[in-house]
Amino acid sequence: MEKVTILGVLLANRTVTSPCFQEIISKHGCNIKTRIGLHTVSDGKCSTDGVILLETIGTDEEIESLAKDIEAIPNAQVQRMSFNIR
Repeated sequence: MEKVTILGVLLANRTVTSPCFQEIISKHGCNIKTRIGLHTVSDGKCSTDGVILLETIGTDEEIESLAKDIEAIPNAQVQRMSFNIR
């Protein structure tokens, strides 16, 4: 049975936190299959917060290491979704 894990990441104050986040996802790049970034733009202004969805691959330990590294960033939150595929 294959397992799919999606990490949802909220980065507050992303103009400050995104360089650290970028270093972490580069470090764990072999465990990230898909990355989707979402943020609100209105009246030509970008939101200071951003949501990133990461479709991960690898062992549970590798994915947990990625999540813990992201959670160590100040103002970052991580939510996990896991699906078992038959």
